[in-house]
Order: sequence, then structure tokens, then C-alpha cells
Amino acid sequence: MPATEKVSRGKDAEPRENIYLFVPNLIGYSRIILAVASLYYMPLHPRTCSLLYSISCLLDALDGYAARYLNQSTRFGAVLDMVTDRCTTACLLVFLASAFPRWSIVFQGLIALDMASHYMHMYATLAMGGSDESHKNVDKSRSFILNLYYTNRTVLFLCCALNEVFFIALYLLSFSSPLLSPGLLEQVPQIKQANPYSAAALELARANKMDSTVPWIIAIVSFPVMMLKQIINVVQLVKASRWLAEGDLEARRERKKTR
Repeated sequence: MPATEKVSRGKDAEPRENIYLFVPNLIGYSRIILAVASLYYMPLHPRTCSLLYSISCLLDALDGYAARYLNQSTRFGAVLDMVTDRCTTACLLVFLASAFPRWSIVFQGLIALDMASHYMHMYATLAMGGSDESHKNVDKSRSFILNLYYTNRTVLFLCCALNEVFFIALYLLSFSSPLLSPGLLEQVPQIKQANPYSAAALELARANKMDSTVPWIIAIVSFPVMMLKQIINVVQLVKASRWLAEGDLEARRERKKTR
């Protein structure tokens, strides 16, 4: 079915656009497929997983460019993009929580912060700004840092990209750094006909470790940006909460006037 089809209404035929087949949304679907494939390879194949996950993240910038270039920006596409981002990051953090159990509460907290801040921000935008208001339209008077984050495409891309790069580097270090994963120093016995999805197979894969130099460099370089992204998430959560509270107070004042 084409992205634009004609619907007859009497003598006139008006074009009806198929939002689901817009180019940016097709790119969004490909991101989901790549993300699911990366999750499939995540427990045992770090190189393949990292490649697929990275491509899925890079396409995040391409779908936005396509939406602007082709004039195909839609609310469905914006929500699809945000949901894909949140879900893929959460899935990677879930794996990191299992790979580094001592730090699991940190990764769980990052998942909660990411989900809560974006949900609150989106809901506040819809409730206070109206259904036609974009969550990226943040006035400087409300928050300078959020205005810069959402309106400057370079800042937005670097923050999101390096945030994901840091977590990918941690994922690779779980297979390559004895400092973070002491179990890599232990000799894992060869197991004949091990179930490829078993815990034993996971240990065998991690025992066949990679060099950790490059992942360490990537993690160190991207760490400050990852921390900045978490600060932005906190600011976003606080500002959205205050905006909703202001709306509640205004609504209560209006109700008191009508009594």
C-alpha cells in the first residue's frame, strides 16, 4: 500500500496519506528490528550485538532528518522514536545490571530516572501546552538547559549518542575487563554440547575475552557526557513536576472563583 492513496468522495478524489508508511516511520521500524536483533545476540556475541545496537542508535538521527527534509513529521513518529529510545536503553541497562550485580541498583535507578523524566515531560507538555505542542519546544524562561538540549541538534545528538556509547562500552567491558568482571580471570572448563542459552555457555563466551583497552578509552571519554545526560533527566523531571503543580494550582484557583 503506497504512503499516499486516493479516497473517493462523490466526484472528488482526495489523497489520503498513510502515516505508517512515511519514510521516517519506516526507519523507526528498522530501528526496532535492529534493536531486537542486538538483544538476541547480547548474551553471547558482544561484537555483533554492539554493531547492531549502534546502527539502531545512529538511525535515530536519520529519521529526524528525513522527517524534516520530506516534511513528514508526525506525532506518531515522535512517540515511536521516544518509545524505541527508552526501551532499547532500558534493555541494555537490564543486561548491565545482571553483568554487574553489585551495581544493579545504579542501573535500575538509571532506568527509572530515564522512564520517569521522559514520561513526566511528555505528559506535562500535553497537559499544559496542548495536544499540538511538541515536547521539544521548551522556553528558555522555563529551563535554559532543556531549551539548549532540545533545540540545538548538535547538543541533542552528542548527548544521546555518547550516553549510549558509554553503556555500550560498559557492555563490552563486561566481556573483556577482569577489573570489572573478576570471573574472567577464572578458568572455565570446556563443556561438551553446552546449551547455547545456558549460564555455562555465557561463561564460556565471557572467558573468550576481548582486549579491554578500546572499551576503557571509550567509557572514560563518554562518561562526562553520560553524567550530563542524567543531570538533564533530573532537571527534566523536576521542571515537568513543577509545571504540572503550577497547572494544578491554577485549576484550583479557577474552581474557587466559580463557587
